[in-house]
Amino acid sequence: MAMSMRVAPFIPNLRQGEPRNLNFPNKHSTLSCCSLRSSDPHVSQKLVKHFNPNIPIEEAVTPPTSWYTDPSFFQLELDRVFYRGWQAVGSTEQLKDPHDFFTGRLGDVEFVVCRDDSGKVCAFHNVCRHHASLLASGSGQKSCFVCPYYGWTYGLNGALLKANRISGMRDFNVKDFGLIPIKVATWGPFVLLNLEKENLSQKEADHHNVAEEWLGSCSEILSTNGVDSSLSYVCRREYTIDCNWKVFCDNYLDGGYHVPYAHKGLASGLKLDSYSITMFERASIQSCESSSEKSNDNYDRLGRKAIYAFIYPNFMINRYGPWMDTNLVLPLGPNKCQVVFDYYLEHSLQDDKDFIEKSLQDSEKVQVEDIVLCEGVQKGLQSPAYFVGRYVPTVEQAMHHFHCLLYEDMII
Repeated sequence: MAMSMRVAPFIPNLRQGEPRNLNFPNKHSTLSCCSLRSSDPHVSQKLVKHFNPNIPIEEAVTPPTSWYTDPSFFQLELDRVFYRGWQAVGSTEQLKDPHDFFTGRLGDVEFVVCRDDSGKVCAFHNVCRHHASLLASGSGQKSCFVCPYYGWTYGLNGALLKANRISGMRDFNVKDFGLIPIKVATWGPFVLLNLEKENLSQKEADHHNVAEEWLGSCSEILSTNGVDSSLSYVCRREYTIDCNWKVFCDNYLDGGYHVPYAHKGLASGLKLDSYSITMFERASIQSCESSSEKSNDNYDRLGRKAIYAFIYPNFMINRYGPWMDTNLVLPLGPNKCQVVFDYYLEHSLQDDKDFIEKSLQDSEKVQVEDIVLCEGVQKGLQSPAYFVGRYVPTVEQAMHHFHCLLYEDMII
């Protein structure tokens, strides 16, 4: 595939001081940019401007260390990157049946996603309206959500069903105290939330609009390359890593630059000289042909071609051979993130336990190698010896694209 670049970065309309609705129930319940924490927005903006997206990659320097270490910059990222637009949060495998639910946290937002009695997928802030206790934890099945603190009970549609011992309470309308909804959608096997847009009466999001907003013009390419709901879900693995979330993303987006040095086992199965990179509006796709040689036991995890899709800001889709795995990078702080891996497999191999076990072992080896790299980079970023770096123009275009998108979202 010939390398191409099609960059049309999103430029936010929000300006400093403008209120932004975060799905709170009335017009007075808004939060202005950066008000989630007391960090100085002027300081954060100075840090943003230390990177210049208009300089060609051949001359550009990378974002400074403050982008990866500064607490005020991290809070600005939550507000301007993660609390807007569609964010991948889970798999439809977690919501196969009515009453299925799962919980999660993105920044300071606790959420619960469920499938109600009618089969509709709903999402809410996972916070009791009485005294802010978390309602649910983990995942599983529930017919309703019962607050573990005072027993307030909510239906899977978010309605308040029972509030104990409130007979003396005045000016209280049960309809005003349901769970606060969050806009939710699915695309393929993925569950998405949008924390910014008002969710009017839990109206379902239009599938075409979701694909356009989240994936842009690469949605059809992903669909035609086997990124869909036809695969069988295998398992989930989670890793907590001592690095900024962007360090993990940068590692993914270096065009395979580190593979022959850090992943010798993986490199032996790839034709790295075939690597190609294509940029889209808010995504990039890296692809690489696999070695045609198979092992003596006919084991072939990678197939003929591997596709690595990065969906801004923190979601990766990897399609290779009979496998698809996804990587969701969750920011936990300036120096810590969690990466959630979900594995999917073609139906014909779902009962081949030996193949699955060996494939997962090979994948685990790569993840452990990447964790060592990313944690080492984070330590280096905190050293006074480093401030900015450079891009290798022939392979790190997707990384530069990622940084430019971040800049456009962060700048006021």
